[in-house]
Amino acid sequence: MKSYTSLIVILLLSTFLGFSQNPKLNKYTPGEGMTFSGANGYSMNLRGYSQFYAENRAGSSDTFDANYTRFRVRRLRLRLTGDVPEYKLDYRFQIDMSGASEVGDDLSTFLMDAWVAYNPTKRIKIKFGQSSTPTDNRELTMGSQTLQLVERSRVTSSFSTIREFGLFASGNFRVGGGRYLRPYLTVTNGDGINAFNNDHGGLKVGGRLDFLPFGLFTNYGQYRQVDMVRELSPKLVIGTNYSINSGMSSRRGRNSGSIIYLDNDQNEALPDFTKFGIDFLFKYRGFSMLGEFVKTAATVPTEITTRVRNDGSTSTTFNVNGEQNVENYVKGRMMLGEGYNIQAGYIFKNHFSIDARYCHIEADEFSFLNNNLFYNRPNYYTLGIAKYTNRNYGFKVQASVTYNEVGSGATDIKANPITGNEFTARILTSFAF
Repeated sequence: MKSYTSLIVILLLSTFLGFSQNPKLNKYTPGEGMTFSGANGYSMNLRGYSQFYAENRAGSSDTFDANYTRFRVRRLRLRLTGDVPEYKLDYRFQIDMSGASEVGDDLSTFLMDAWVAYNPTKRIKIKFGQSSTPTDNRELTMGSQTLQLVERSRVTSSFSTIREFGLFASGNFRVGGGRYLRPYLTVTNGDGINAFNNDHGGLKVGGRLDFLPFGLFTNYGQYRQVDMVRELSPKLVIGTNYSINSGMSSRRGRNSGSIIYLDNDQNEALPDFTKFGIDFLFKYRGFSMLGEFVKTAATVPTEITTRVRNDGSTSTTFNVNGEQNVENYVKGRMMLGEGYNIQAGYIFKNHFSIDARYCHIEADEFSFLNNNLFYNRPNYYTLGIAKYTNRNYGFKVQASVTYNEVGSGATDIKANPITGNEFTARILTSFAF
């Protein structure tokens, strides 16, 4: 933590020193932060937000463990972005001090974004560092403070990597009649966020292609879920993405080194992981709709003979339903299958919104998505309401109720069978400066 703090201080000081002369505060808008400017077109924006969250889950099992309530700081983020037009550079640095994961699991990340980009032309950007990746589903391109519902969808938590470290190239091309194509290419380490220890496996290569048939969204609306600006004409983006992770050492490419396999010579032998997706976002006069489909698959190398346990010891046992089966055992520890998420909402002129979501997860026969404690819940139905104070997400209050169908064999935290389905009520308040 001390090294992170030092990095923050150094970056903040160097940024302010980077102003040519006499930096000035141009404007401050709640939700959009403070924008400073200096000579030669230099600009910097500092913004942040905090979110406070409460959750109650109710289910039926043989114990009380299926019912619980918790309160926490959901997100506490500070973001610094800047442009240096003289050198065709821009950058971003973002941290989260809440200690919570973006998708609600146990993997928390302090350093969110840390990248520098070079813009050789107005249409092309080349970025290097740690960033969200366009090979995730579309919801991951949207800021957490702009979410339509209290939490991201189960498709996101099941299949996304959230952030990756590597090289990212993107373009923005007008193709006639007000239509746009936005291609993206990525080459990353395949381990999710920056790996401070050993870098396992090979590279992850992927891309995305977005098509906007009706022109660009207003005020970054492509990257925000609610139609806060109430688009005066229909806006649509539809896209597809694909990636292949050569030698993955985790369930979905998010946590480097958490799952390791070896060959006869004790060299690493890791499975390849592919992901395909198609998605869209539509907005018009306060109505918005987001649709996403994701499918994953794995290729298991035949030379795997040994697995490494969490404590560092090794085993040659790959027991699946009482039989030795390396391929199915390896696949059973990965997030393999498919899922889709469809959600829609309407925001009234008084900034009150109503929203709904349906999410379906279909696991492969051998997949960690069949895990009875964390997954094995194929269908999620959510209703939500929200109140915003302005168009810039300066302050909002959201509430939602989710009903999810529980698969056969699903358990609570003490391995007791859950005999009914589950309800989860959530409430979140968000303040952004």
